[in-house]
Amino acid sequence: MVKAYEIRDKTKDELLTLLDSNRKELSDLKVAKVTGGAASKIAKIKSVRKNIARILTVHNQQQKEGLRKAAAGSKYISKDLRMKKTRAMRRALTKAQMNAKTLKQQKKEKAFPMRRFAVKA
Repeated sequence: MVKAYEIRDKTKDELLTLLDSNRKELSDLKVAKVTGGAASKIAKIKSVRKNIARILTVHNQQQKEGLRKAAAGSKYISKDLRMKKTRAMRRALTKAQMNAKTLKQQKKEKAFPMRRFAVKA
């Protein structure tokens, strides 16, 4: 079984060779399943599939991290590197836009400030 922390320090080529070997092993196990192989081989299919998923996950994370380093400092960030959030949150007004007031509104607030009432104890 491949652990994610063990393969994080491997290079891209090492990951791809490991991925190829796991895919070959999976195809052999599938053939064994069809031809009526041992139960241990059939049970191993699940762990090999999970190993492939782990390798692909680490590979994709490394690629994305490389893209982030390449895009660092540039004016625009590609969409797949931006924060996901939700559609509504991405379209919401910024703090500056929310607090912006027209000249008329500013004059009105200055001329008629909120009343302050003192409460007797």
